[in-house]
Amino acid sequence: MRKIMAIGVLSLVLAASAAAATVGIAHSAPVAETAQTAIVEAAVLRQGSTGGEVKEVQRRLKQWGYYSGAVDGIFGSGTRAAVVSFQKKNGLTADGVVGKATYAALGMNDSYNALNQGGSSGTAGYSSSDLYLMAKAIYAEGRGESYTGQVAIGAVIMNRVKSPSFPNTIAGVIYQKGAFTAVDDGQINLEPNETAYSAARDAMNGWDPTYGCLYYYNPAVATSSWIFTRETVTVIGKHVFAI
Repeated sequence: MRKIMAIGVLSLVLAASAAAATVGIAHSAPVAETAQTAIVEAAVLRQGSTGGEVKEVQRRLKQWGYYSGAVDGIFGSGTRAAVVSFQKKNGLTADGVVGKATYAALGMNDSYNALNQGGSSGTAGYSSSDLYLMAKAIYAEGRGESYTGQVAIGAVIMNRVKSPSFPNTIAGVIYQKGAFTAVDDGQINLEPNETAYSAARDAMNGWDPTYGCLYYYNPAVATSSWIFTRETVTVIGKHVFAI
């Protein structure tokens, strides 16, 4: 009788252990799946989405005549209708959702890739396209400088965006005619490294080692006599930063 009871107890223990193991497996898989789903969802824009990526989609759709509303970073019904029209015109599934294929058609592959890797966070509401372009400009203009010197280049770009004397977008500032040597000589097309990305994020988030400067130059190679008339604020590495 005791042997039968012992076997019964052992069976119950084994059954409980198996159940616990099964529960553990059942809970571990959804956690991983949820994390992956969250990353993928971050790369999809739909009605109700907000932020810099939505603003960039709106800007492009408006430029191409699909959208007539405000470029405000709010994915409302008007933006959805514009996305649907764009998708129909480009042979895409007309669901009003900006996913991988629609990003590609919009010319925003870099944004999709950055978002899909969770890389768009911490840029003060600017799009991943802005981050990518900023990193390219920093790498092209200052890859030989210290980290602070690279952030300082980004800070000048950000200061110009905020100034009424310059274009009010990162792309507008960087591509303003004659503004940056790296644009004129083609170095802007070099692929940035992780240091340049980090410096871009810091500058876009408000770190300004230049204390509000709008200009910088290397006095050893500068050819414009006008730039030497600007008031020097600080010197970082080979660059003089001025207002």
